[in-house]
Amino acid sequence: MLLTISGLPGSGTTTVSRLLSEKYGLEMVSAGEVFRSLAKEYGMNLAEFGALAESDESIDLKIDERQKEIARTRDDILLEGRLAGHMAKKAMKVWIKASVDVRVGRIITREGGSFEAKLSETIGREASESIRYRTIYGIDINDLSGYDLVIDSGKWNQFQITNIISSAIDNISYF
Repeated sequence: MLLTISGLPGSGTTTVSRLLSEKYGLEMVSAGEVFRSLAKEYGMNLAEFGALAESDESIDLKIDERQKEIARTRDDILLEGRLAGHMAKKAMKVWIKASVDVRVGRIITREGGSFEAKLSETIGREASESIRYRTIYGIDINDLSGYDLVIDSGKWNQFQITNIISSAIDNISYF
């Protein structure tokens, strides 16, 4: 089974992906964790590293090429990341969404900081990513038409979302 979970920062993709990977025995590959570790290696915060990635396409290309290769060559994988649904052609594709206020609240819980600072950072990061995705791949990150399932994580908790996705997995015919 190949499953992709995508969404904007703070939407809950990593938490739900971990729950699903445990439930179905899937190896989880997270683009966000790779991006965060690269930012740390460069000694930058996410906003700074995102700005660097805007001028250096090789950063996104490395992360995305790794996901494409994994999707092509391995079974029983869960790819988690903003573009994962675009990187894996034959997969069940899920987008998890939430309002910016909900997402920023979760980011503060995870990382600390003030609402105003995290809101500004999140909006800047998303604008930076949107530019990069459109420039590098011609992808409009706001176009959700390619996803099999779109779930609002502001309405359900991680366990309920996992159950919704599990129901779809257990009832879909192309796995």
